[in-house]
Amino acid sequence: MNLDCVAQWYVARTHPYGEVKAAGHLSRQGFNVYIPRYLKPLRHARRVEIVPAPLFPRYLFVNVDMATQRWRSILSTIGITHLVSNGDKPAAVHREIIDELKRREDAAGFIRLDRRPNFRPGDRVRVLSGAFADSLGLFEDVTDFERVTILLELLGRKVRVRLDISSLVPA
Repeated sequence: MNLDCVAQWYVARTHPYGEVKAAGHLSRQGFNVYIPRYLKPLRHARRVEIVPAPLFPRYLFVNVDMATQRWRSILSTIGITHLVSNGDKPAAVHREIIDELKRREDAAGFIRLDRRPNFRPGDRVRVLSGAFADSLGLFEDVTDFERVTILLELLGRKVRVRLDISSLVPA
């Protein structure tokens, strides 16, 4: 079997925030396109909004049969900067990677990410950034998407503080 005659997945780099626009143009040219997306929490002035976002910003996957499709047209497609390549030849992505991404999608088509921290209640943690940088505390619980509650020793008493999970490391 000649592998050059089988459609394979390739990675295309897009302009900033141009994944959807580029995918539309590629689809109109007859290419099968896949943009893995997830639900991302965005904070705006004391409120959290959940919005769809690409799992790999500025990248999308294109399924191409190099032997039968005019793949070079991808390079001049609006929104595409280039194909990820090895030298002059586009680098193929293993089909298993795409299959695994699709298996992780929920019914709405979004990748499910495990956002649970690896801390257990009572674990000692250190704050990396913010007003409490370098403070030591005890992990208490998860409050929402990326916020956790820890107990800090401040002025001789324990105080509950809510922080981003990304600002904590094990102590």
